[in-house]
Amino acid sequence: MKKLINDPRSVVEEAVQGFGLAYAELVTVSEDPTYITRKDAPVAGKVGLVSGGGSGHEPLHAGYVGKGMLDAAVPGAVFTSPTPDQILPATEAVNSGAGVVHIVKNYTGDVLNFETAAELAEAEGISVRTVLVNDDVAVEDSLYTAGRRGVGGTVLVEKIAGAAAERGDDLDAVAAVAEKVNANVRTMGVALSACTVPHAGTPSFDLADDEIEIGIGIHGEPGRHKIPMENADSITNRLLEPVLADLGITAGDKVLLFVNGMGGTPLSELYIVYRRAVQVLAEAGATVERSLVGNYITALEMQGCSITVLRLDDQMTELWDAPVHTAALRWGM
Repeated sequence: MKKLINDPRSVVEEAVQGFGLAYAELVTVSEDPTYITRKDAPVAGKVGLVSGGGSGHEPLHAGYVGKGMLDAAVPGAVFTSPTPDQILPATEAVNSGAGVVHIVKNYTGDVLNFETAAELAEAEGISVRTVLVNDDVAVEDSLYTAGRRGVGGTVLVEKIAGAAAERGDDLDAVAAVAEKVNANVRTMGVALSACTVPHAGTPSFDLADDEIEIGIGIHGEPGRHKIPMENADSITNRLLEPVLADLGITAGDKVLLFVNGMGGTPLSELYIVYRRAVQVLAEAGATVERSLVGNYITALEMQGCSITVLRLDDQMTELWDAPVHTAALRWGM
């Protein structure tokens, strides 16, 4: 294992410290317990947005803390849920009296720990709404979750719900927008190579040189099945077919197309995938109205990508276009 680390046990602590130093104008880092808030939190009268999960998916979630997106992010150990002892103070730190929305990827540890923190916050008089993200069409169940996993769609939920909160929508309205995005977004991923968790020191699964894994998750979980390596267009077709079928995309639909790198894939390859994905959507009669291409929710250094499609309406498009200023997403400001 070759990684730019000092000690596998201190990876998250030191990475969070570095992130805080790099973006000191945007965020404040709490180290005991560990969580990250936007610099001006809590914002008077504003619904707070809190998300989090295991580290190793950077820039998710810390990279999305700032104006127009998250108010706080709570990082766990690599691929491990944060604890209620982290989530509760993060929730308290961003509560201005308007309530807090927890955006939670559908993994068992995340669900249980955010649920516990929400109950503790409610006991303190903080109104909390929880939105589960479960956009992965690859699985119904896995080692990590009951039901579908939360993957690339999480970025879109956080951006669009974050814009709703930033413009002053109330607690129930922000939660409803987040739920609507989740209901209209689907994702499928592929791995060309596995990733190596620092404290494990070995790849999370085995792939031969001529194999790829279809339907992988963001924790290095194996996918639906291994197949021989194919060209980019064929792989893109395989990923998009179940996404579009599950979403029920029909002629005339307007969509946001998100091609995400898993951490070890060059942008040039992601653009090749995006090119074919646009063609497939056009063949289905759908129009790509908005796009996002790059490494936005990763699995350490895994080679591969995921494709996310969000069916848009005017409300979601307006909120996607709204200004955002975070470490990883910035426009309109």
